[in-house]
Amino acid sequence: MSTAEPKVEKILEVKQVKKHFNMGRNQVVRAVDNVTFDVYKGETLGLVGESGCGKSTIGRTIIRLYEATEGEIRFKGETTKDLKGKSLKKFNREMQMIFQDPYASLNPRMTVSDIIAEGLDIHGLAQGEERRQKVVELLKTVGLNEEHADRFPHEFSGGQRQRIGIARALAVDPDFIIADEPISALDVSIQAQVVNLMKRLQREKGLTYLFIAHDLSMVKYISDRVGVMYLGNLVELADSQELYDTPLHPYTEALLSAVPIADPDVGKQRERIILKGDVPSPIDPPSGCRFRTRCPKAMDICAQVVPKWQEVRPMHWVACHLYEEESLKKEQAKKED
Repeated sequence: MSTAEPKVEKILEVKQVKKHFNMGRNQVVRAVDNVTFDVYKGETLGLVGESGCGKSTIGRTIIRLYEATEGEIRFKGETTKDLKGKSLKKFNREMQMIFQDPYASLNPRMTVSDIIAEGLDIHGLAQGEERRQKVVELLKTVGLNEEHADRFPHEFSGGQRQRIGIARALAVDPDFIIADEPISALDVSIQAQVVNLMKRLQREKGLTYLFIAHDLSMVKYISDRVGVMYLGNLVELADSQELYDTPLHPYTEALLSAVPIADPDVGKQRERIILKGDVPSPIDPPSGCRFRTRCPKAMDICAQVVPKWQEVRPMHWVACHLYEEESLKKEQAKKED
């Protein structure tokens, strides 16, 4: 986990964002439904959850590969939906994305040099020899060599391709990078190299990351704070260490109980929480709390009322009826004071 000091400057604000996909015949996939969180300058916010929970969709919506169905996204204080012309071009330079699949995200007909320099060309940042030198500098930054510049993507391993993807994202000197499962397609040994590279680049360049992944141990290692998503909803968000030490939401508890522990004696003592049933369809999600059909602590109210997204401890947010009474007591205590 990063040991960076708490950040106070918000670089990204996501407010009640929804992203729905119309599948025809009155079928709507509620991929992201009413998600709210902030990202602070210089931090890494990790986003975790099962496949299909909407974490990649929210990342693509933030960077405007998808347009939000409802809600507001603000980057550096500006609403991204309203950006046009020069403002939109500036936004596209300041926010970049590292894609999940290092095999599909690189154009096989372009050389590595042209792939990395594409952003430079679009934004008019370098030409001729300066362009070449910038590409070489970026290749060295991500642990590759000048000789790699004139090769094609198929000549590289998965880890090398992901480094090329990182170099492409860095080419335009962005402030914010969305890393969409950047290590999921890589071998374990290569995963550590890529994550350590990202941490080093963050220190050197003052970058801010939204790190999307399903590997909870790796997310803990790189993230300052972690958000947990389930079926299009954000169910918990807290400091990385606090979330792993004292998870509040039953879904977070179940996820963490599945994380392997190196010490076999400790692993034997830990209780594994096995969730029953399958993840419901985002086309027809359950009423009330979406996790209630699999939750071992579900109550009657969970089927009737959507839980509120609330801060139950300092900087620890959760959407669960188990903690609403605790929140009400705090509000009452404030009034009495």
